Amino acid sequence: MSARPHADVDAPGGSTVSDITSEGAAWLASAGTYPRSTLTLWEERPTAPVVLPCGTVFDVVSVPALFGRRMLDRLWDEGPGSGPVAAYGGRMLLFASPGTAQRLPSLMAWEEWGSPGRTGAVPPLLCHGAGDAVTVPALRSAPGSASADRVVSRWLVAPDTRTPWLPGPEVLLWAAVRAARSAVSAAVRISIFPRADQGAKVYDVSRRR
Repeated sequence: MSARPHADVDAPGGSTVSDITSEGAAWLASAGTYPRSTLTLWEERPTAPVVLPCGTVFDVVSVPALFGRRMLDRLWDEGPGSGPVAAYGGRMLLFASPGTAQRLPSLMAWEEWGSPGRTGAVPPLLCHGAGDAVTVPALRSAPGSASADRVVSRWLVAPDTRTPWLPGPEVLLWAAVRAARSAVSAAVRISIFPRADQGAKVYDVSRRR
């Protein structure tokens, strides 16, 4: 995995953090049937989101924004880091290795982490794989765009290489389980003091394994 600058991820509802490099754009475009056409569109309209198919270059796991933030915290604080991550329509899109969309639900069902009645259960995860498509944020945020608009579609960890590292189903299950446990712990914790880490979260992508 290549080293790259820090990616500042604010709390849900915060600001955009990074734009995609040309190598990252090429990787994303390679998922489509006509990569050159996609790159040409981006050259002409770099602030336009694009729909790309899943299943060959990447799968995407879509999670509620707040839970996704907890998963990212676990991945960066205790795990190997993450692949590209985007926010879109109130959800977080975690780019994963092809095949994850098929395997992750099976792992969750086997471990019963998705059971509704279970304390600390993982919320429903939308897994997009072969035959599915997702809308990915634009290469760059529009100049002068309001922060509220940028929240709807933005990159949190933008692609920056033609061969990004992508987590598999086991890694994402690990992060989801720990995120669910942390949510339970937070719910039972009683404190009259506000948290000290109210600012932006910084994920140092250069320390990825």
